Amino acid sequence: MRALHDGRRLGPSARQDHRGITRGLALDLGSSRTRVWVPGHGVLADTDLCGEPGTGPGRGRPVRRGRIVDPESCGRMLGRIADTALGADRTGTVIVLSHPVLAGPRHRTEARELITALGPTTVIALDSARAAAAYAGPCDGGPLLVVDLGAELTEATLLVDGQVRDARQAETGLGDLDPAEPPTAVVRTVLDMIMEMWQQDRHGAVLGALRKGPLLTGGGAARPDITHRIAVRLGGPVRLADDPATAVVRGAGMVLGSVLRRAGAAPALTGRTG
Repeated sequence: MRALHDGRRLGPSARQDHRGITRGLALDLGSSRTRVWVPGHGVLADTDLCGEPGTGPGRGRPVRRGRIVDPESCGRMLGRIADTALGADRTGTVIVLSHPVLAGPRHRTEARELITALGPTTVIALDSARAAAAYAGPCDGGPLLVVDLGAELTEATLLVDGQVRDARQAETGLGDLDPAEPPTAVVRTVLDMIMEMWQQDRHGAVLGALRKGPLLTGGGAARPDITHRIAVRLGGPVRLADDPATAVVRGAGMVLGSVLRRAGAAPALTGRTG
């Protein structure tokens, strides 16, 4: 299990001059699915975008456990996405890329290089917890605990004032569950991560977030057998993101919409479109 507990401020790239930006796309490069949000079209989610069968160490899936394992295949996949969403001329475009909160430097570097190679004018990197929180909208302020239940990763992230205060990651997810067995392993993983964060929290932020209820995102949040068990074990409420499987890319789409509005390229856009 990976952990972050040092108060670092993790977030998107530094503010940039977005003049000249006229269009773009938001991208969630997941382990099981690649999701794209395009203004005016909403979310594009297609299993065919996940790789090329039988190629590379990823066995047809260029991203495994939150890491790029087949950069060549991933680059071709991203090229097809950009061709479809942006066309051949990428001048004046922006791509907002979400990544796991605890994505390692190698994944972040390779992802940025692959996105930059597509030729956009601007690349903005955004962690998945802040993207999901942006999509979920205001929750009366204060600390927020985001639990992302993915196909091959589970992450719990504590946000304070919109910044990452603490985070945990486990390389287990829905894809590791036996369909014939209850989701005990994933639920236990979530509870263990939250308990570790609570034990190391000196300011009461985790307790405050739990009182409001953690925000559950990812494909696992669409499964009542998982969300109910988490709520029962925590002894309190949980919040489910609307369409939790696409909450991250929709939140990245909201960031994209904000960039386009500042550039004067679009009216008010929201990640909830489409």
